[in-house]
Amino acid sequence: MSERPQPLPRSHFPRFQTLTTRWMDNDVYGHVNNVVHYSFFDTAVNRYLIEAGALDIHAGAVIGLVVQTQCHYFESIAFPQTVHAGLRVAHLGRSSVRYEVGLFADEAPLAAAVGHFVHVYVDRASRRPVTVPDALRAALEPLRHPA
Repeated sequence: MSERPQPLPRSHFPRFQTLTTRWMDNDVYGHVNNVVHYSFFDTAVNRYLIEAGALDIHAGAVIGLVVQTQCHYFESIAFPQTVHAGLRVAHLGRSSVRYEVGLFADEAPLAAAVGHFVHVYVDRASRRPVTVPDALRAALEPLRHPA
């Protein structure tokens, strides 16, 4: 039987993106709805890749398609908190990358949620897998961190 997942500290993530919660993110229970966490993951990773010059969302020949996601929730996040999304690459394969993201509310030392998603990089036109381009691989190297 596997151990129950635990929240991770900030030290497990080599890079952070700052995101803001919005009024509409809260649900009837007074906290950010679980679906918003996945939006935070996607936004943090793609913003990093765009800023690193490794992803051209409008005209790039290679794009990443999400093929797997998962999230473990530990604490609530609510508007108007600031979210710090810690990024790391847990696996960098030939055509795929497993990103792990920790969401930290304000200055909390432990993640309120930890999740992952896997991008398979494909040719934009054919949607067939391709080798992770060198520029993307170079942008991902600083995010590699042992699990």
